[in-house]
Amino acid sequence: MKAVILAAGKGSRISTLVKDVPKPMILYENKPILEHNIMLCKTHGIEDIYINTSHLADLITDYFRDGNKWGVKINYSFEPELLGTAGALSNFKSQLKGNNFLVIYGDNFSSIDLSKLIAKHEKSKATITVALHYREDVSQSGVAEFLEDGKIIKFIEKPKTNQTQSHWVNAGIYVVSSKIFEYLPYGFSDFGIDIFPLLLQKNISLYCECFHDNVLAFDSPEMYLKNIK
Repeated sequence: MKAVILAAGKGSRISTLVKDVPKPMILYENKPILEHNIMLCKTHGIEDIYINTSHLADLITDYFRDGNKWGVKINYSFEPELLGTAGALSNFKSQLKGNNFLVIYGDNFSSIDLSKLIAKHEKSKATITVALHYREDVSQSGVAEFLEDGKIIKFIEKPKTNQTQSHWVNAGIYVVSSKIFEYLPYGFSDFGIDIFPLLLQKNISLYCECFHDNVLAFDSPEMYLKNIK
């Protein structure tokens, strides 16, 4: 299986704390978050990796190069203008078509069992299988409501108080069928805002697998200071 790791984020909200570093290159436990994600793939036997870049792209490509040092093979795409979490797949379409593949948000840290997520996707035959993790405060997250078998029936971005009883939030890791290219618009698109609602509207299968692993995000100064080590 191949993996796309999204690494084009600028991290403008934490720019007062982290300067001149693309967000996926923030150090966590003395390694860039992106490196942790590459090694997570490697641990689960995924060695064919595609990374999109934009802001300060050279800092990423110069550090990881072709991936040989980490025992993986890395290909890159550069985005002069950001294409979004879903739109970024378009630049890798020819390499990804015909197979399932992983999408990982490269600026989050987790130890989620990718093999378990892949197994759920293969069993459900979904178009996308989303890794969810439990979070008490869901106000800044994408929250899923789902049936007992894991079929997602609703996604709510940054829910208001009492809008949902679910505490299962998007972990930023998906297994995706190459059928997704039938639904990607030209240019910018975001999974949570554009693609998930579209698939649900069309009754196209979205499933989930729940994990109790902690997922660390660094989206705001408060989250950065809380999670950084």
